[in-house]
Amino acid sequence: MRRRYCLTLDLKDDPQLIAEYRRYHEKVWPEIIASLRESGIEDAEIYLLGTRMFMILEVSDSFSWEGKTQADQENPKVREWEELMWRFQRPLPQAKPGEKWLPMERIFKLD
Repeated sequence: MRRRYCLTLDLKDDPQLIAEYRRYHEKVWPEIIASLRESGIEDAEIYLLGTRMFMILEVSDSFSWEGKTQADQENPKVREWEELMWRFQRPLPQAKPGEKWLPMERIFKLD
């Protein structure tokens, strides 16, 4: 059964940086797509309003945050991408040092 994670992060409040960030996401590096799929992420979407981003991940049973984190640390292209993306991103006020995307709590579901 697939699991869903919803995460959020802010971009820096700079229209030029936001436009550049959008361009990178129109053509995400193939190594990044491969690393997402290899980790068990089956679908990913990012939405943007102003500077606030919202990401939805649909993951397989094999997915784990620990496994993804370790694989990312061992992958030079993923590290390069993350470093590049951090030029555009800024941590949320609730973030601890080093945290980027923060999980959101679901408070309603229409059944």
